[in-house]
Amino acid sequence: MPNNHPLVSIIMPSFNAAQTISESIESVLAQTYTNWELVIVDDQSTDSTWSLINRYAQSHANIHVYQNSDNCGAGVSRNCAIERAQGRFIAFLDADDVWEPNKLTVQVGVMLKNGYPFTYTHYTKFKGNQLLSTIKAPSQVTYSQLLYSNVIGCLTAMYDTSVLGKRYMPLIRKRQDMGLWLDILKDIPAAHCIPESLAKYRIDTGMTANKLTVLSYQWRFYRDVVKLPILQAISVFCVYAIKGFLKHKV
Repeated sequence: MPNNHPLVSIIMPSFNAAQTISESIESVLAQTYTNWELVIVDDQSTDSTWSLINRYAQSHANIHVYQNSDNCGAGVSRNCAIERAQGRFIAFLDADDVWEPNKLTVQVGVMLKNGYPFTYTHYTKFKGNQLLSTIKAPSQVTYSQLLYSNVIGCLTAMYDTSVLGKRYMPLIRKRQDMGLWLDILKDIPAAHCIPESLAKYRIDTGMTANKLTVLSYQWRFYRDVVKLPILQAISVFCVYAIKGFLKHKV
């Protein structure tokens, strides 16, 4: 492929996703941008996910599937996929979310035209066949801004390995994506938003998180993963908690 159509590696972890992963994969197959590979790492699913993704791999030479030897979590699965990725650009799509058909065409085009090494987009929440609210991200975000709120939807993010090299997620069960974004933003002035909703995020109303548990984990994230000094961690954590309260979620 010419330089204006570099290979995009799409990173997809899977675990017991048989009910949704076909829709996710089909949204990749529907992309108007055709120079991509889909790297799926299954985390020891106990349903039919593994056989399903193998059928896709047998039918499509640019779909590659692997399986962890143990159940390790989505962060480990994503890192295994990144390790195997061959593309200049790394993008992320979970096994229950979907992309708009022009997602890669628009995003790669903007990144090449402007020389952006790290971008993200708006996205729309959906449940079943019903579209819900569109999440509009800020036009750009710096390291210090992202500390207070993870405004980058994982299903929208893309980074350029020719500038940044391969970057991996921290080996934690939650907030892996935020940890990766912060690692990247330490080395560049800002990530840039493409102001279009180019992805859809599936809402699972059956899953809820205890707010105190989430806050406790966020505190540990700031201290143990980001390694903020205690006073800075307190300041950042308080702003994070207040923003979560104002949104009626954390």
